[in-house]
Amino acid sequence: MEVLKVETRSKNSHHDAKKRRRQGKIPGIIYGTGMTNILFEIGELELHHAICKKGEHGIVDVGINGSEHSTIIKEVQRDPLSHKIIHIDLEEIQKDKKVTTTVPIHFVGEEMLNRFGAVIQKEKANVKVLCKPEDLPKYFELNVKDSSIGTIYTVGDLEVASEISIIDDIDAVLGSVSYEQKLVEAVEPQENKG
Repeated sequence: MEVLKVETRSKNSHHDAKKRRRQGKIPGIIYGTGMTNILFEIGELELHHAICKKGEHGIVDVGINGSEHSTIIKEVQRDPLSHKIIHIDLEEIQKDKKVTTTVPIHFVGEEMLNRFGAVIQKEKANVKVLCKPEDLPKYFELNVKDSSIGTIYTVGDLEVASEISIIDDIDAVLGSVSYEQKLVEAVEPQENKG
């Protein structure tokens, strides 16, 4: 597995973090049971590459100060305006032990619904799972292209490998298909000219 190289950083002022971000470095933290928290920074491009490959809740091996840590991405903080990553939290894991995390849901076939004026109203963007690190999927696909108005999708509709346990309620609603709400401009009634 590819090892992500990171550098330790010291906790300085908020202004220092901004300065480092301008230089293309993203601050982060590694924490876990029985270990001292490690503050680090990583190049923005390397981090984007890892997230594209593993997903925002994936498993990444991190190399820091000559030692390696198996970690799971716990949180990716983004700037609300630019959507750029501003911080990342990693939790150290044991590869032989199961992990609890969330897996995003990709709704597939939405464009087919849109063609006949329907949309999927999404209620949940991800589901919580328990599995071994090597069994963790990047995302779950939910195919909605053959839906009709009124179709409701629940967690139980997801196709999940037997090695993965879903922790969320299987009856929890992921999304429902309804007619697209179009904004209709109020038309002023014309005065009757007689």
